[in-house]
Amino acid sequence: MTFQKLFDYLYPPRCPICDRISPGGICTSCEEKLYRITESYCMICGSPLSDECAEICNGCRRRRHAFVRGRSLFSYQGEIRRSLYRMKYANRREYAAVYGEELARAFGMWILSLGIHWIVPVPLHPSRRRSRGYNQATLLARSLGVLLGIPVEEHLLVRVQRTSPQKKLSEQERRANLAQAFAIAGTVFYGERFLIVDDIFTTGSTVDAAANCLLEAGCGSVYVLTVAIA
Repeated sequence: MTFQKLFDYLYPPRCPICDRISPGGICTSCEEKLYRITESYCMICGSPLSDECAEICNGCRRRRHAFVRGRSLFSYQGEIRRSLYRMKYANRREYAAVYGEELARAFGMWILSLGIHWIVPVPLHPSRRRSRGYNQATLLARSLGVLLGIPVEEHLLVRVQRTSPQKKLSEQERRANLAQAFAIAGTVFYGERFLIVDDIFTTGSTVDAAANCLLEAGCGSVYVLTVAIA
């Protein structure tokens, strides 16, 4: 028995939604409960649109983003919301492999067509990383990078300020909260394309701050990929 088979026997893969054993990732019954964003989405941030004739959401009309384009798998509601909470705060880090596979399956061809050179996870502040024990964005990025054959740069972008939890803040407060929150700790190759990976896109303040940091350091363009969008 190989190590992987032994590991799967002792810790069988589970659906990240219902947490029942499911070798195929998200089980069929749970899939029916989720809202996948497959059409009628904003061409900038990727949020779902109620108006099928629209191309840009109201948020992107009001505000210019630092990234070129973003995409997300799911609408951040119901079962997905609870699943990502467990992945982030309840040590269900194994969910990241499932969501990484889902991201690769849904957006792999798009990502490869962009000619992405590096995948960069949104970093946690070191103190928060120590208390949580892991960064869910890094786990997602690793899974995606292995499946697509794109290198993951985990240490290029660092969080130098421990900011207040974003979920408690307004959009304006989020932007102010993240001002100067990130820094570059390595070499950015001029003109190369970066894909920022995170679990949730809310207003875009976090990925905008990260993207601005990369752009100021000389990268060519930045794209964003998240599991869910609010």
